[in-house]
Amino acid sequence: MNTVTQSLEERSTYGKAFLQLFNLWREDNEVKELVFSKRLAKMATQLMQTEGVRIYHDQALFKEGGGGITPWHADQYYWPLETDKTVTAWIPLQATPLEMGPLEFSAGSHEIVAGRELEIGDESEVQIQRNLKVTHYRHVIEPFDAGEISFHSGWVFHRAGANAAKEMRKVMTIIYMDKNMKLKNPENKNQVNDWNTWCPGAKIREIINSPINPVLYAK
Repeated sequence: MNTVTQSLEERSTYGKAFLQLFNLWREDNEVKELVFSKRLAKMATQLMQTEGVRIYHDQALFKEGGGGITPWHADQYYWPLETDKTVTAWIPLQATPLEMGPLEFSAGSHEIVAGRELEIGDESEVQIQRNLKVTHYRHVIEPFDAGEISFHSGWVFHRAGANAAKEMRKVMTIIYMDKNMKLKNPENKNQVNDWNTWCPGAKIREIINSPINPVLYAK
């Protein structure tokens, strides 16, 4: 399904970070079984302290051997969602040592407002890193064993290093939102695109209840 034909050298910083595919749950029943896992959805519900979760969308991130960094960013910059009740499950599909560029966090940085307006890229890498250097938030970077899963909320700043290995770093992510999440008035062009792509037919200030945002878990 990958449509990227440019070599790594020809791509932007963001393009070198990974090849990405979306909503694979709609393409394959085995992937759907993982993405619709009630066990994972229950964990997301507990972490967000909500009454249940919907799927926002899934996203496969394949960082090629020799692929570049994933710059510092906060995911929710892209999402036209009314509250911060969001969480992403980051699921590596193989053991991921430091040389393969595992996910890195600034723990607790969801409290920081500066940098939330930045699209992922060279500017976000420089500016957010500069902001984080003067804070007390702990930088967390650890290898992942096969079978380990990480969860992070939408406003946590995170990045990933380059993949210095020859092997592809394969990761599946599932983005959850409060089952009662409402659509907000988009604040940038990316949020407009996300509205049209991941919340088709949703109306501003109403619960996002489109056919591709089903409830995955409810208490």
